[in-house]
Amino acid sequence: MTIQETQLCVIPGDGVGQEVIPAAVAVLRAVMPQVQLRYAEAGWETFQRTGNALPEETLAAARQTGVVLFGAVASPAHPVPGYRSPIVALRRELDVFANLRPSRCWPVYDARRDIDLLIVRENTECLYVGRERREGETAIAERIISRHGSERVARVAFQLAMQRKGHLTIVHKANILRVSDGLWRETCLAVAREFPEVQTDEALVDSVAYHLVRQPGRYDVLLTPNLYGDILSDLAAALAGGLGMAPSLSLGAGCAIAEPVHGAAPDIAGRGIANPLGAILSVALLLRYVWQRRDLADVVERAVEEVLAQGVFTPDIAPPGQQPVDTRAMEQAVLAALRA
Repeated sequence: MTIQETQLCVIPGDGVGQEVIPAAVAVLRAVMPQVQLRYAEAGWETFQRTGNALPEETLAAARQTGVVLFGAVASPAHPVPGYRSPIVALRRELDVFANLRPSRCWPVYDARRDIDLLIVRENTECLYVGRERREGETAIAERIISRHGSERVARVAFQLAMQRKGHLTIVHKANILRVSDGLWRETCLAVAREFPEVQTDEALVDSVAYHLVRQPGRYDVLLTPNLYGDILSDLAAALAGGLGMAPSLSLGAGCAIAEPVHGAAPDIAGRGIANPLGAILSVALLLRYVWQRRDLADVVERAVEEVLAQGVFTPDIAPPGQQPVDTRAMEQAVLAALRA
């Protein structure tokens, strides 16, 4: 995917999103000063103030730029009439159907040294279509898997596998869910025949979870339906340093949304101690996969690696007994590494 214009719609969102997104923007501007920024608002705080969690002007800005950097979303603890998750709505409106979640070893004390993989997750279907209903004391959720949805995300995953180690694993549970996962498996295997240079295998989702913990190095690209990818990507993030380090990028036809995968973290919001590296590494994904500036993505990732190797850690990744730094200090450390 290539979007030639370096325009970016910046939506800080709620909670720590408003603290980590400025750090990511500062890093982006350091390596790509020509980027044109357009700020917009969305989230629970926006809903409380305006009655709309995703205002029309925000959606218009996202469509016009085609590229979004999103911070985090807070959600009410109970159903609120009229409130709908703005990030879920934005993903559907832009039809960003392929979610990329890389996990690799960083110089963090509890990270696995044998992890370097990419989870490509279908991002618009499965149980997340939100078709739920109650029938008396029974709750029913519909799961949607289509050939079209499976095929298009599979092609993205195989193309990315060709850029990596040329190995892709199709994840499913077709031994039990013979119709829905059966269609997913059948469609992905058909796409695999278009990419004979990629070594393709398949595995049941529970087996993948087991082997991720035991031997994550056996995987390179995991191609998953929506729900499985959501769960497995958080598991992989835990092995690679934690959610504060985890970036993501959702791709569609001519549009993209980058976002750190952590939430709004209301317990630490406003204290200035959130880890901005997930947001900074999400910017690196924009550089690598959207603007096709792999050189600049490498520069940003090397700066992050250098800072961590120097022992600069926010509280979530600091080893026991080591004094952590705050969000601003981490941002400045990455910027200094870029200038070095």
